[in-house]
Amino acid sequence: MDTLVHEMCHALVTLLLSGDVRYIHLYSDQSGLTYSAYAGHWKSIPISLAGYFGSALFALLLFFLHSRRREREGLVAIATIAVLGLALFVRNGFGAAWCAGFAVLTILIVVLSRPGLIKGYYLLVAFICLVESVISALVILSMSFHNPTAAGDATNLDRATYIPALFWGLLFAVFSLVCARSSIKLFYKRGFD
Repeated sequence: MDTLVHEMCHALVTLLLSGDVRYIHLYSDQSGLTYSAYAGHWKSIPISLAGYFGSALFALLLFFLHSRRREREGLVAIATIAVLGLALFVRNGFGAAWCAGFAVLTILIVVLSRPGLIKGYYLLVAFICLVESVISALVILSMSFHNPTAAGDATNLDRATYIPALFWGLLFAVFSLVCARSSIKLFYKRGFD
């Protein structure tokens, strides 16, 4: 889910900047790719920032909804993202199958309407998104240190701004950790009921 949100954030910002999203591919190793076209070199900056910032903020949103006892609405949002991704952008076999399966499972859990099942599944997805948003940012930080020409969005930002990939990797990592800290505070604020 974290990878889908990451790639969908790239796609959303591309569309907001009048660009064209050609496709999204999701892979079984939890990586993804958004292929898009846009006019204007500067547009690569907000598009590249959107993925890691968006996935960290999405994890925070999930925990905010949990703190407000709005898990059902959160699951509807999660299923909607998977369905929109499948309908609009995801074009590889694994990605399409994953989006379809995940959407069906999530909708089924909402329809079954068993509170314990909804809360358990919701928290599973929320914690996976949280952990993956942090781990993926730390991986990019490590890559931007060891191999800055292969550090994904940090490399794209390096090329667009001439600010080293290491800076962008560090920014992604710090931002994801701040969002994770806020998410955990929200989780404990509600308690275990």
